Amino acid sequence: MEHRRIPTIRELLDTAPERFGDRDFIRYVQNGEVVARTFSDVRADSLAACRFLRSRLPEGAHAAVLCKSSYAYIVWLTGLLIGGFVAVPISPETPAEEAALIVSDADCAVLFVDAGQEKKTEALRALCPALDAVFPVSDDGLESLRRDYGDDSSYASLSDVSVDPDKAQVIIYTSGTTGVKKGVMLSGAALVGNVVVDAYDDVANRSDVMLSVLPLSHVFCFVSDYIYPLLNGNTVCLNGEMRDLFKNLKRFRPEQMRVVPTLASALLARIKSVHAKNPSLSPEEAAAQITGGNLKILFSGGAYLDPELARAFDGYGIFLRQGYGMSEAGCKITVPDRQTPLESVGRLLNIVNVRIRDGEIQVDTPCKMLGYYKKPDLTAEAFTPDGWLRTGDLGYVTDDRILFITGRVKNLIILGNGENVSPEAIERKYLASPLVGEVLVYAENGAITAEVYPDPEKTAGRTPEDLRTLLQTLTDDLNRAAPPGHTVAKLKLRDEPFPKTSTGKVRRPAAL
Repeated sequence: MEHRRIPTIRELLDTAPERFGDRDFIRYVQNGEVVARTFSDVRADSLAACRFLRSRLPEGAHAAVLCKSSYAYIVWLTGLLIGGFVAVPISPETPAEEAALIVSDADCAVLFVDAGQEKKTEALRALCPALDAVFPVSDDGLESLRRDYGDDSSYASLSDVSVDPDKAQVIIYTSGTTGVKKGVMLSGAALVGNVVVDAYDDVANRSDVMLSVLPLSHVFCFVSDYIYPLLNGNTVCLNGEMRDLFKNLKRFRPEQMRVVPTLASALLARIKSVHAKNPSLSPEEAAAQITGGNLKILFSGGAYLDPELARAFDGYGIFLRQGYGMSEAGCKITVPDRQTPLESVGRLLNIVNVRIRDGEIQVDTPCKMLGYYKKPDLTAEAFTPDGWLRTGDLGYVTDDRILFITGRVKNLIILGNGENVSPEAIERKYLASPLVGEVLVYAENGAITAEVYPDPEKTAGRTPEDLRTLLQTLTDDLNRAAPPGHTVAKLKLRDEPFPKTSTGKVRRPAAL
């Protein structure tokens, strides 16, 4: 494992203007116009936010940030991190009752909230009596912050603060597919540590323009679309609302973007539609009509990426590959490169080591979490006695550090003879069929059962009887090629998609 000194977020912020000059760091749309903020601007605005916060909040206060991705979000979250506070990012899509549980569990005294969430804010005030203050977040409101808390203000010295990089700076609430919320405590060193590596170097240029689409409340997005560019000098364009994605692809013309598989599928469908209507176009020309002409790289995370989807993008001159990580590991464990197989989840970062114990992938990284907030028993369960992080994933690693995932430990089906069956392995075979939109495989009364949601576009016009016949034929074909005992005994069809997490993973307990 490679060890090196990890700079603090404040050090990255202070040195970026010196390294990248007046280059645009953040671009976003405000009142219909593109606004650009340089690395110097972002530093100045973040220091102003730090001063405001230190003039208003007790030292080390926990602050919930319940906002959509925006430039103001970046400024306030950075202000919290460099000011010595603990930020608790919450997805703006979180229902009020669930958000209240997070706010209360994380001991938040402050709430940052953006426009359009007035009813949720009222509910949180009622449900969380420990909340002392609610601060509005908006891009328009930053002008007064710059004026009142700038370098020339009477508050200037308040940004002269040293933050311990080894203490918790964020608490990320994650449930994965279990539905049980746990607060992952990450230090500043963990947030920065896994971007201070030579990742992506054979794939992306450090000066690439990026379009940030995923919610900044997810650690994958915040680390990859903010801290990584802060280190390497990328220009980051904020997409804002998902409905504006295709407009913003043409507006910002990015070279790279981070996605989840469902978003990649939607993008591919648009490109294929253009190509079908204009067959004289080359694949690259068809893609350019949707992507703005510069998009060459898509990094996927959050859920399983079908290799066929990656192959389809290859045909349009766009590199789509998946990496692997988890909040408990500080985000990234692997990244893809041009030598990693499509079926893999990428190559281990050079600061990460992996071992396989009883089929489970276990990780050792300096970026691993400090623990689950106020949950010592769950924290102990997350680590082995010698300190390795249990991922809960099944898989294997090659001699050249390429990682493959085969399933989840908790989802294993134990046969009567004691043999283990990975339901994910069977699910991937089903998903290779265009008939199948979504599928879950599980044990029911001792029998392996496949529950299928047919693809609504590919099966339009077919009767339920036709669908059952076709899917039973598919099941029979898969069973003939399966090892003994790994065959599906029962097929179920469903009318609605499975409930999912915000990153597109099926919530298995809720679905079964």
